[in-house]
Amino acid sequence: MKNILVLFTLLATVVSVNAQEKQFECTPEWVQKIEKIAPSKAEIQPAKLQKVLIFDRFTGFDHWVIPHTTQVIKVLGEKTGAYQVRITKDVFCLEKNNLKNYDAVVLNSTCSIGPRRNLILDCLDIDTSMGEEEKKTKAAELEANLIEYVKNGGGLVVTHGAIVMQNNSMPFSEMVGGSFDYHPPQQEVTLELAEPDHPLTKAFNGKSFVHIDEPYLFNKAYEKKNFRPLLYMDTDKLKGKRKPIEENIRYVAWIKKHGKGRVFYVSPSHNAQSFEQESLLKFYLDGIQYAIGDLKCDDSPMDSKTNL
Repeated sequence: MKNILVLFTLLATVVSVNAQEKQFECTPEWVQKIEKIAPSKAEIQPAKLQKVLIFDRFTGFDHWVIPHTTQVIKVLGEKTGAYQVRITKDVFCLEKNNLKNYDAVVLNSTCSIGPRRNLILDCLDIDTSMGEEEKKTKAAELEANLIEYVKNGGGLVVTHGAIVMQNNSMPFSEMVGGSFDYHPPQQEVTLELAEPDHPLTKAFNGKSFVHIDEPYLFNKAYEKKNFRPLLYMDTDKLKGKRKPIEENIRYVAWIKKHGKGRVFYVSPSHNAQSFEQESLLKFYLDGIQYAIGDLKCDDSPMDSKTNL
């Protein structure tokens, strides 16, 4: 009898994961569903009209949630009046003269092709007739433009696979707070609150968040943990790890200063179904308002001696 119960439990888990992995188009009906459950009011009402640029081009893995995430971010701004958005796939949006028009930039799962892992150069290969050296020079310039924009006070929001955008670039890794290492297979993941009373985890009302996702693991600048952690997972509970993980507590969302600017990295979610929870929508909205500079909160790096 006990073995039968275990079997049914495993089957139920598989069915649940498969249901959450099911892809669907970003239809007007789905967007309307999000509009209904999205917060009606922002935590902070801006003193002026804030402008956010969403760059959602990919050259590597096609995260099916990209159009959904773009629409979620747009809806959050429109419904609350917290900001207005412009959406683009043009890599030349990273020119200095364009970036200066925005209070924050959103990199929406801008995943690059491996092993080079340089989305900007990927785009130039596709879109221009430049020579090889000219492409490399221009790609370095556009990446430097984005980093300088943030250092000078701009906001940056990095969603899910966008951390892979310039994955072999240490300056990009330092700005974002880490680089992509790998992820075990999609599975049910429990995300805990690093600081339940922090303004940016307020959306979860002190409770953990359970959903189906790719549990991202990070390297490079992540090892310094030069950020304020928001959400974490216990990797001892993960299935399909490629190698032992020394630190079982791994962060999947954080905020950080970079120069005068503010960065919000949020790994959840690979699946649009996760956005059908008001708590995650509120979390995104608050994180974007932090990046813009409207929502003030403690973004000092975590104490390296702290063991969450």
